[in-house]
Amino acid sequence: MKKRTLLQCTLALATAPLAFGAAAQDFPPKKPVTLVVGFAAGGAADAAARLIAKKLSENIGQSVVVDNKGGAGGNIAHQFVANAAPDGTVLLFGSVGPLTIAPHLMKLTYDPFKDLAAISGGVNFPNVLVVHKAAGAKTLAEFVQLSKKKPGSVDFASTGAGSASHLAGELFNQRAGIDMTHVPYKGGAPALQDLLGERITSYFAAPPTALPHIETGRLIPLATTGLTRPAYLPNIPTVAESGFPGFEALNWYAFVAPGKTPVPLLERWNQEIVKVLNDPAVKDALNKHGLTPQPTSRAELTAFMKKESTQWAAIIKERKLTAD
Repeated sequence: MKKRTLLQCTLALATAPLAFGAAAQDFPPKKPVTLVVGFAAGGAADAAARLIAKKLSENIGQSVVVDNKGGAGGNIAHQFVANAAPDGTVLLFGSVGPLTIAPHLMKLTYDPFKDLAAISGGVNFPNVLVVHKAAGAKTLAEFVQLSKKKPGSVDFASTGAGSASHLAGELFNQRAGIDMTHVPYKGGAPALQDLLGERITSYFAAPPTALPHIETGRLIPLATTGLTRPAYLPNIPTVAESGFPGFEALNWYAFVAPGKTPVPLLERWNQEIVKVLNDPAVKDALNKHGLTPQPTSRAELTAFMKKESTQWAAIIKERKLTAD
């Protein structure tokens, strides 16, 4: 009896880790899933996250709740997820700034490539460079000439130091050989308000927020920052085709999880997210918001992030940028 009891205990101990591992990798998770977004409700990131979360929930038969944790250019949300339990119940709709720009501008409490794990690309969209009617430029060439004629007099707004709109402006400074002054704001709404009030010259704006004012003629669109023209602005040239070949500065969002999340769970989430992003109804809904679905493998997302990180690190170093 003693030998039998000892054998049973030994087998129980040996299989305990396996049982725990299986429980830790349950899919779908047995409790609601949280999709964290680093920006306030109502913006492009939030709209995309809610569309995707709704379809994910339908597909996996489990609740997927969007949790907006705005602040610090998205870094608060990224730090939260980096410290979250790696059990597959917490995902992050990560963004270009915290994932590939902020690490070169400021000291973070997390490493995007170690403390967060890639799942899949999400969506991307170009910015559109807009100026107010009295700026004195109706084309990108005229805008560059204005900047060169009056050095230091032309400024550009952004949604904060290290944001996609900030680095788009700095990249254009570098490529055009000009020196626009950066004016950071706490978000797109106050930046747009000051541009409309002619207190700022220009803004690399998210198209969904700029389009209504472009349509009324209050803002003049000079160029978009992708390599191709977006379908909703077919008559506006890209920066690349306006004399600056290869210029590209996209806003993008991607799905990541806590860094120690088991690989099988990451792979399952990749399958489910890619399935949603390829769904015709979801693609159509995202496109109507000016957002292009960007499903990828985990390896493709990691390679893309490293490429973006390298590009922005070089710009930050050359322009001697700081988070101030």
